[in-house]
Amino acid sequence: MTELRFSAVKANGQIISGSLSANSYSEGKKKIQRLAVQNTLSIKSIEKRRTFLYKVQRGAEKAIFGEQKAFNRQEVTDAFTKLGYKIHYVRGKLIDYQGKPGMQDILMYVKISAELLDQKLPYGEILNLLINDTANKTLKETLKEINQELKKGTDPEQVFTRYQNVFGKFTAFMLGLAAKSGNMGEIYRATAKFLERRAEFKKNLKSALVTPIITLLVLFGAVLFYVMYIFPETANMFLRFGIELPPMTKGTLQASDFLMAHPILISLLVFGPLIGFFVFISTERGKYLKDKYMLRMPVIGNIVHKTAIEVFCRVFYTLYSGSAESITPLRISAEATDNKYFEDRIKRVAIPIMTKQGIGITDALEATGVFTDTAISRIHSGEETGNIKNSMLQLANYYESETVYKLKNIIELVQVIIAMVIMLVMTALTVVSAETATVSPKPPGTQNKEIFLDKQNAQWSIQDWKLLTRSDIPFYEKV
Repeated sequence: MTELRFSAVKANGQIISGSLSANSYSEGKKKIQRLAVQNTLSIKSIEKRRTFLYKVQRGAEKAIFGEQKAFNRQEVTDAFTKLGYKIHYVRGKLIDYQGKPGMQDILMYVKISAELLDQKLPYGEILNLLINDTANKTLKETLKEINQELKKGTDPEQVFTRYQNVFGKFTAFMLGLAAKSGNMGEIYRATAKFLERRAEFKKNLKSALVTPIITLLVLFGAVLFYVMYIFPETANMFLRFGIELPPMTKGTLQASDFLMAHPILISLLVFGPLIGFFVFISTERGKYLKDKYMLRMPVIGNIVHKTAIEVFCRVFYTLYSGSAESITPLRISAEATDNKYFEDRIKRVAIPIMTKQGIGITDALEATGVFTDTAISRIHSGEETGNIKNSMLQLANYYESETVYKLKNIIELVQVIIAMVIMLVMTALTVVSAETATVSPKPPGTQNKEIFLDKQNAQWSIQDWKLLTRSDIPFYEKV
């Protein structure tokens, strides 16, 4: 998140200042401008909090180099001057970019925090330990800032929400909620389990879909390069000497000539749809349709669907505290599935009919059409017995076991299929290449005679003619 600080003048001449957070500088600037219009303010300045590099020294001590975030250079200079440091330089960092920490780094932070909370260690001490031991620079700086904000007494939910671009929207919400709840350890454990399952599922899905697609694209590129550049060199050599080509060699050469003659058309046909597809699914509508039809894909769609239900049930189990507080858990659980279509059905169907018509959770979820019959049956049973929380946990554990087993089998099947495709392609290339061994050139005398008869229409170099007229070299060596 980008932090901005502004100063403005009220209509009576009073100078005020304030700060806010936004996803980008332009978005934050628009927020400040709207605020100025609503409250009749005249904006004097807008400053962005950024990173400054410094070199300072106190007395005869060794000079200290480091980084410090501030709204302007003078803030950093004043802070070190008050501490008795001599300022060598303070300058803005040229490239102030911090990448998002990896999933494993965030998972480590949440998991270790959960274990230490179970040991009754104060959360402030946990943050200090993790700040010292965290290798990821972005996460380390984020934890430092969170620790400072919490010490000032800032609302934990607001603090973690400010860093949702680092932790992710759902994780930031859960960590902020945990800091305010009386059961911090349990929420951290549940969040760690959620992050583990998401990381594991993405890894397995990558093995089942992404890796095979990349493998096939690389294979396609290698075949294209062979057909367009390597194979024609051999085939054209036979044509130069008037040798008739076998059928497959001839067809492959014609295909190569077509590809070489229309490179732009071929590129548009191959890469145009791919680029268009990826651009479309980056839009909100594209994400919605992608997630919708992902659930309906053969084989893999069933696993994606049940994994979404598993995540929903697991998060709902963590947040649910009674029928009177079911709307917020439903909304957060839907967002945690990371499926726009699933989330939309919960927010647009289930929640409205629960609030307007007062129907139960089971009927509301069934109306969405995104829950399986098994899931609806278990939720209904839990609602009737008043133990819906445990029913959600049982359902999450059941679908976890099922999807892990099925996805492992799919990965093995996909690997076999990819191996067979590679084998078939390599076999086809070998057969086409080996066909040139069946070429039978005409007897040397006949061949030379035909070449000389067609001398006026052929284009030969002097070296070619000298080679062909030498009698001490067999014909097959001349070819």
